[in-house]
Amino acid sequence: MTTIEAPRTPARPVRKGTNWEKWGWIYMRASGFVLVILIFGHLLINLVLGDGVKQIDFAFVAGKYATPFWQVWDLLMLWLALIHGGNGMRTLVNDYAHNRTLNLILKWAIAAAVVVLVVLGTLVIFTFDPCPVGAHAADLPTFCTAK
Repeated sequence: MTTIEAPRTPARPVRKGTNWEKWGWIYMRASGFVLVILIFGHLLINLVLGDGVKQIDFAFVAGKYATPFWQVWDLLMLWLALIHGGNGMRTLVNDYAHNRTLNLILKWAIAAAVVVLVVLGTLVIFTFDPCPVGAHAADLPTFCTAK
């Protein structure tokens, strides 16, 4: 006698633990929504209000990074965009790199690139000083007093 399994019976046993694909999917939707707000706010402040693109120079950036609000705004934009993009690239690698070794190498390369860029970008945001101590007066921007 042959037994036919009931429809919708899983082919593999159901795994216990964290469903990383589900959380990656949720992250992509949530970060995409927040990124739209952050990016349009960034474009509005930098390009639409004021003198448009003509206002963007070293002094403009220095003025923005003098306030914690813009540091956090740019930090959120940096982290969300890089992790969002890295997760998207990971999905593409999973879809198209069928060789297990190549798949692993590509995902590690993506993760390494995201980590390096997040660390460097975070350092730039929080260590940016338009008037470094000990710099020659001729090398300083016009709004810095000679130290």
